[in-house]
Amino acid sequence: MTSPRLLRPALPAGLALALALAASPVIARAPQVATLPIPPSGVIGVQDAQLSADFWIARATAPDAVLMARAAIDARNARLLREDGSMHDLAALPATLTRAQVAGWIEDLASAPTKPLWDETGKPVPKATLDVIVANRALAAIPASQQTRFGMAVERAALRAMPTALRVFSSDDDADIDRFQESALFPGDAVAIAHASADGRWLFVVSARYAAWVEAKAIATGSRDAVLTYAQRTPYRVITGAKPRTVFTREEPRLSELQLDMGTRVPLAKAAPDMPVNGQHPYTAWILDLPVRNADGALAFAPALLQKNADSAADYLPLTRANILRQAFKFLGERYGWGHSYNARDCSGFVSDVYRSMGVQMPRNTGDQAVSPVFARTRFAPGDAREKRMAAVKAMQVGDLIYIPGHVMMYIGDIDGMPYVIHDTNGGSYLGADGAPRAMHLNGVSVTPLLPLRFGKDHDYVDRITNIVRVAAAQ
Repeated sequence: MTSPRLLRPALPAGLALALALAASPVIARAPQVATLPIPPSGVIGVQDAQLSADFWIARATAPDAVLMARAAIDARNARLLREDGSMHDLAALPATLTRAQVAGWIEDLASAPTKPLWDETGKPVPKATLDVIVANRALAAIPASQQTRFGMAVERAALRAMPTALRVFSSDDDADIDRFQESALFPGDAVAIAHASADGRWLFVVSARYAAWVEAKAIATGSRDAVLTYAQRTPYRVITGAKPRTVFTREEPRLSELQLDMGTRVPLAKAAPDMPVNGQHPYTAWILDLPVRNADGALAFAPALLQKNADSAADYLPLTRANILRQAFKFLGERYGWGHSYNARDCSGFVSDVYRSMGVQMPRNTGDQAVSPVFARTRFAPGDAREKRMAAVKAMQVGDLIYIPGHVMMYIGDIDGMPYVIHDTNGGSYLGADGAPRAMHLNGVSVTPLLPLRFGKDHDYVDRITNIVRVAAAQ
């Protein structure tokens, strides 16, 4: 997502396509009437056969060839932490945090709202309500210096621009793009705990990819060593399904049917394979060692079962074109969720979760992904000729990411010279036979041809491309 930071000095994270694109330069073009078939679904150029990863794998060149070795991916991940300013290397944080550092994180995330906002019922949010929310940040209570504390997410939890669960919107007819929603943490994600809200219900945390507010009940406080070494423990399982859940258990309700999203790495517990775990024999399951939050807020670990027929692997998947396609299509049809809302993800969350299952780390938001110094990319200036853009489009390889302002798409292959993409989108339109725009109202992870996608009659997505990033290549 591109940050929707309508509350901030600069716009924040998400897919506000209409806003972002309206503000960007336009290359005017003559209207192009669609020539692709329109099926009963109304989604131009897409038949049922194309909604399968196998369809695209069969068309790919050398689909099982390893594009980057594990050592090269690990080295680039390390570079990402060192060189990309949107990332946070928790292991490199100092032993103490200053007031300036903590206040800077909080104030860079979001400023007090200055424009009207509405709640999800379409009613205006009173200024007094917003003032209370802003005051809950308790900026004056940040100490001059504090010991750096660490914690771990024990469940999937929303990262928020302000310490509140109130959903707010820029208009009274929008109930999807919550301007306080930023991103999400997954079980096992490490964080530095920088501050607490005045009501004590929220913590401002810094994770590797984002710094924001999270409900305190989702974070367990632990030692630096326990938190930072969890993701390095072996042996482990990598979640390769979209969002499988642990087995139900009444004995350990904190870990009963816990969702584990794609790319999450979880160490295995040191448990006897012939003894019951949470009242169940474990021979049909993997025994995971998952974080839990004790009554005093302290971090502990407990075993939970993940069925062996659930989608997981003993290591990150090899970075191949076939795996990129298989992983991407596991999200096909999931509803678009701004900032990982709706228990889903947005455009940048989608592509980063896919690549995370192959061990590739990426920045959170489209604006940062598109310009990260560690990825090979082709850049475009607003005035670049159509021919230059189309030449780059024709040179794309499976898994390449196409960035336009506020949005990212993944290239999956061609049909008769037409490039196709899979993307998590809250919109999508093309020109009908009469030359008028036709909205598809996709609002989810979708397969579409690239070239018909448009913004109005006079410009299309290709005109808006800012970067094409090849993740499966060293920079």
